[in-house]
Amino acid sequence: MLTVRGLRRSFTRPRASPLRSAPRVHALRGVSFEVTTGQRFGLVGESGSGKSTLVRLVSGLDRPTSGTVHFAGREISRLPDRRLRFLRERLQVVFQDPTGSLDPRMRVRDIITEPLVAQRHRDPAGRLVELLADVGLPPEAADRFPHQFSGGQRQRISIARALAPRPAMLVADEPVSALDVSVRAQILNLLSDLVQRYELTLVFVSHDLAVVRHLCDTTAVMHDGAIVELGPTRRVYDEPRHPYTRDLVAAVPTLRRALAGATASDLVRGSSLAEEAGADPTTATGAERTQP
Repeated sequence: MLTVRGLRRSFTRPRASPLRSAPRVHALRGVSFEVTTGQRFGLVGESGSGKSTLVRLVSGLDRPTSGTVHFAGREISRLPDRRLRFLRERLQVVFQDPTGSLDPRMRVRDIITEPLVAQRHRDPAGRLVELLADVGLPPEAADRFPHQFSGGQRQRISIARALAPRPAMLVADEPVSALDVSVRAQILNLLSDLVQRYELTLVFVSHDLAVVRHLCDTTAVMHDGAIVELGPTRRVYDEPRHPYTRDLVAAVPTLRRALAGATASDLVRGSSLAEEAGADPTTATGAERTQP
């Protein structure tokens, strides 16, 4: 479904001195991989490794310096925006910060149904109710504005909007890193359920190898703009071959302690993490509403 070959992306930094040439930053260095239909593909690496740059390129939001991106057999890396409508319908992105990705002037009903307008959907109101239920929000949420929701609820709205055009692939770019610890498990659990229910192909981007391990069947490890390890998730986790991957695996217990002692399995299942944070996982946590 998604094929990336020799992808490179470089940026020019502002000059520090008029006597020196502008420095070049190489965000991606010859990245290649494939994602097949139905796959759960994890992309893991530290901040600055090139993950978000790669997301922008595969979703058609940026253009590579060199290399190609093919989606569903069509090259998208050189197409102008006006010819990417098919990609907008079939590939959707859930970004890290729901506050920045939702228009504060729009009501939730307009945010979620906006992709349906381009599709000339026959029953946008009915689809809206269905999507709100799918992400665990009540029907009355449709008439409210983004600022009236908690961070976790805003991410649920972002997920509903992404699902509105019934995409074939969902790209989740650090979807829980900006959320409270007590809410992360709920959103991860919701994503896992929706990927299965909608039969989506998933590209999940994270700095946390433990979470990727329990959500994805294939894992690519990025470091300094390149993929340094790629393979079945269990093999990458249990038998890491690259020194950087071994460092990530060694850091997993530290990440667990930082998340109130919950295991990665707890994160995905959305149970004991909420309990250890002082919340009943079957009820609302603060302003957050859990998945029914």
